[in-house]
Amino acid sequence: MLPEINRTARQLFAPIAADYGVWSRLLSFWQDPRWRRSMIRGLRLPPNSRILDVAAGTGEVTRLLQQEGHQVISLDQSREMLRRAADGGAVAALGRAEELPFAGESFDALTFTYLLRYVEDPLSCMRELARVVRPGGSIGMVEFGRPRGLWGALWRFYTRNCLPLAGKYIGHGWEQVGTFLGPNIDAFWRRFPGDGLIELWEEAGLDRVERTNMSLGGGIFMTGRKK
Repeated sequence: MLPEINRTARQLFAPIAADYGVWSRLLSFWQDPRWRRSMIRGLRLPPNSRILDVAAGTGEVTRLLQQEGHQVISLDQSREMLRRAADGGAVAALGRAEELPFAGESFDALTFTYLLRYVEDPLSCMRELARVVRPGGSIGMVEFGRPRGLWGALWRFYTRNCLPLAGKYIGHGWEQVGTFLGPNIDAFWRRFPGDGLIELWEEAGLDRVERTNMSLGGGIFMTGRKK
């Protein structure tokens, strides 16, 4: 059986798969695609790399990587989201990030987006992600951040009030996502304050770990290399 947090993620994302790409852009004020592109640039991938895109969702990162000529497999635990990725031309694999169905050192690089907030044990998950990457290979992540100061107050107001209201207007599952997202992001960063996430990656066997804040801290991307 899936852990409770995995069931929560599947229940949240199944109803919104059909229009996820459209609303994720609009609700992030078109910042989400920029975060994804910046993460890919930060990886500095060699040509024709073999890449696993974990928590691929509808394949946003996968398509960007394919446009650069890389060989990519999209993996997600949501059939509904993954079906959209496959419709867009992705090579799709159904599976969980905590138990990847691939041999060790199978990939030159690995990417994931908005994943660690949804797993029971982030360190164990990071070790599993690193397991399938060859030594010297790259790992990249996109995640929501938490702005500070005045921007932090505006961010909190937006995530706690505007997102649920917008989700209610959009319907078909977005109200649940809008209500869930703000508290979930806050809880994640309370768990990993300061350099906590960098330390987690290093403990999982990565070095040259870098974190870059984007959009006044509303989003981040991270990159690292497997030792």
